[in-house]
Amino acid sequence: MIKNNKNKKVFVGLSGGVDSSVSSALLKEQGYTVVGVFIKAWEPENFDCGWRVERRDAMRVAATLDIPFITLDLSKEYKEKVVDYMVAEYKLGRTPNPDVMCNKAIKFGAFFDWAMSRGADFVATGHYARIKKKKAGDLETFEMLAGIDNNKDQTYFLWTLKQKQLAKTLFLVGDLEKSEVRKLATKFNLPTKNKKDSQGVCFVGKLDIKEFLKDFIEEKTGNVVDVAGEVIGQHRGVLFYTLGERHGFEIFKKNPNERPLYVVAKDLLTNIITVSGTPLSGVNDNEVIIDSINWVSGQIPDLTKNYLARIRYRQPLENCHLETMSAKEKMKVIFDNPQTSIAVGQSLVLYDGEVCLGGGIIEE
Repeated sequence: MIKNNKNKKVFVGLSGGVDSSVSSALLKEQGYTVVGVFIKAWEPENFDCGWRVERRDAMRVAATLDIPFITLDLSKEYKEKVVDYMVAEYKLGRTPNPDVMCNKAIKFGAFFDWAMSRGADFVATGHYARIKKKKAGDLETFEMLAGIDNNKDQTYFLWTLKQKQLAKTLFLVGDLEKSEVRKLATKFNLPTKNKKDSQGVCFVGKLDIKEFLKDFIEEKTGNVVDVAGEVIGQHRGVLFYTLGERHGFEIFKKNPNERPLYVVAKDLLTNIITVSGTPLSGVNDNEVIIDSINWVSGQIPDLTKNYLARIRYRQPLENCHLETMSAKEKMKVIFDNPQTSIAVGQSLVLYDGEVCLGGGIIEE
């Protein structure tokens, strides 16, 4: 393996986390010429998102592995492609998925194109996903498979990838459990071996999303009502909330035996959100319409088969089948069981077993 990889150059998205650190170490061990690249994101003026600390950790990893280190400033692209998209979606009362857009436009968009233009044979990231090469005669295609660690699988955020990216991408930790990644970090004596996983949105770090949105969307106090229509609390503005959310609003009438309350409906005109102890959704919740569809293989899957899907990250996979619609850019996903908290603007991702087929954006 080392001999075959000797002259292959890989640009690694070195984020400062343990997963990309171990990925870099494994690539070097396998004989690749590795270049660590820290992608500098956009930072709001009023907040410190911690990118300097992350960059410092990435630099320390590169020094430990004795690999070149580059800082790639994609702050302009982040602002235009991710931040502006997210704010626009919230203003429409939809629920965006900035991590999906970050992968599409930044990591496997601007960064991928930049690396290829500088002679990279591959790019690599610390995502928990796998790529499998398939060959039929002279035709070579690539499948994207879920990561071995079910709790860490990140294919939900990668459904926009196409064949051109999969052919030139390496996912080093997709075949590993998180515990194994930690052990490897210790084996390679990486500075990030004990670092906690990041929990923030891809470009705003640990920042509270509602606090971030305050600079772009005016707060407007409104009523929280129960399913009977009784006012039981207040919220900061309907645009700040998504279906299924159970935080960020204040309840005046509390029952100590009551279950957590979920947002089950929101009315943009009256600025009212409805909450319930059960994360309900609206009518026709067996059927979901998606558009902006991407099929990883480049081909529409066999519509006579049954598939699996999820409408939010880490949701258990649900049985479904697909139907075409008169609008060719859209598709209907029909679930065997009703789905709860269907959020317009979020991603619906489809699977055939462990193979991620692609997905689309949930529509009205």
